[in-house]
This record gives sequence, C-alpha cells and structure tokens, in this order.
Amino acid sequence: MNITSSMHYWRDVILTALAPAIWGSTYIVTSEILPPDRPFTAALIRVLPAGLLLLLFTRRIPLRRDLWRLVVLSALNIGVFQALLFVAAYRLPGGLAAVLGAIQPLLVMVLAWAVDRRAPAQITLWSAVAGVIGMAVLLLSPQTTFEPIGVIAALLGASCMATGVWLTRRWQVDLPVLSLTGWQLVIGGLMLAPVAWLVDAPLPVLTLPQWCAYAYLSLAGALLAYALWFRGITRLPGVAVASLGLLSPLAAVALGWIVLSQSMTGTAFIGLIVVLLSVFAVQWTTVRRGQ
Repeated sequence: MNITSSMHYWRDVILTALAPAIWGSTYIVTSEILPPDRPFTAALIRVLPAGLLLLLFTRRIPLRRDLWRLVVLSALNIGVFQALLFVAAYRLPGGLAAVLGAIQPLLVMVLAWAVDRRAPAQITLWSAVAGVIGMAVLLLSPQTTFEPIGVIAALLGASCMATGVWLTRRWQVDLPVLSLTGWQLVIGGLMLAPVAWLVDAPLPVLTLPQWCAYAYLSLAGALLAYALWFRGITRLPGVAVASLGLLSPLAAVALGWIVLSQSMTGTAFIGLIVVLLSVFAVQWTTVRRGQ
C-alpha cells in the first residue's frame, strides 16, 4: 500500500471510529438525563427522526431489487439489534454485555471464512481474541452474574451486528451512504415502534435537558454516527469495522471516569490498553490482506 492509500485508509478508520465513540456517550446521557425504564422508546426516538431527516434530505428511492435487502439490513443493524441490545442491558451488568458484544470481529471472520472462503491471518485472529480478553479484564468483576436470557440476547445482538456489517459490505445496495443510512434508520425504527408502544410506559412531560438529550441521541447518536458507520463499512474491511465497535464501551468507561468520577483500577487500565492495542492491530493487519 502506497503512502497516499495508507493516509486515506487511516482517515477512514478515524472517521468510522467516531461512530462507536459517540455511541459510548449515549450511556451517560441515558443514565443521567433521560426518563428511566423506557429503553425501546429511547431507541425509537433515536433512530426514526434521524432516518426521516436523511430521507427528506437525500430523496432517493431504492431499486425494487434492493428492497428485501434493505429490510434484512435494517433488522440486523437497527431494529432487532436495538431490541436485543436493550434486553441484554436490562438483564446483565453493562460489563458482561460489552464483553459478549466484543466477539463481533470474530463472528465477521467466521462469516468471511465460512461463506467467502477467506481465512483470517493468524495475527488478525489473535488480535481480535485479545480484544475480548482485554474487555473482560477492563469490565468484569467477581460479582458479575450470568443471567441466561440476557446472555442469549447479548450473543444474538452481537451476531446481528456482525452479520449486518458483513452483509452491508457484501451486498453493496445501490444507494449513496446517506440514503442507505436513512432507509435503514426508518425501517428499523418502524420495527421498534410497536415494541415501544406495547412494552414501555408513556413518556412524562419532558424537561429542557431531556429534550436536548433526545435530540443529541437522534442527531449525533443516529444520524451522524450511523452515517459514519455505514460509510466505513463500504470503505474498510469488515473485520476492521467490527473491531472498531469495541471503542463504544471504552468511550463509556472513559466518560464515566472523567465526568462521573467513577473509579478505575490499575487492572482496568491494563485491560483498556489491551483493547486499544487489539483494535489497532486488527486495523493494521486486515488492510494488508483486504479482508
């Protein structure tokens, strides 16, 4: 890879990494500002308005042959994933949910190997394994409880996101990135709407900070973040994109430490460094093989 291509690649990595960093900030916004016990409503408000704004801006209609692919991708990347994410979040400690979600790069490798017959490089594989181990060191504790339904939801959620990353890159739906993002957010939001209606309590009268928090979740946490994420999927190797998802819990931990003065042990710092090194190693090794 020449210097110009290398610079473009790492620019794409940095822009794509902003998406999970923004998603990591939603933890503190949700826990500190939003009305409690309305997870599906929060997910719905995050994705549907952002998707409608993007569709109004882009005004692109998908080709008929791509419609079923859009529905599948919307379910995997938005609708089903968000529902499973919140089930896991409510039934598991955040650390365990994040550790289980860290298997996404490994799942992308399995899909690429099983379907595309592209075996990962050993260093890429072990870098991804190191990311899971580092996340466990960072977030797990002896008091962690393994609730079966929560564990299943977390694993299925990781599988949805990994499959969504792999299929988004493999199918190459004939839409610009912003239109692709908008359609997935809208379709995924429509999938979440009946769940929010049936499961969550109605919203109370919102305060100004809560209005601002919902606006941040929608404009930054969905419109901007997903646009950067899907842009990255079209430009970077699938395993590289999936490994960047590990930055979401890292951002949440860092913000908790900085903003909420939450404690962090020396062991946790070691885990954080291992995860960061893992993410960097996956980026560096996958670009050399174009996986």
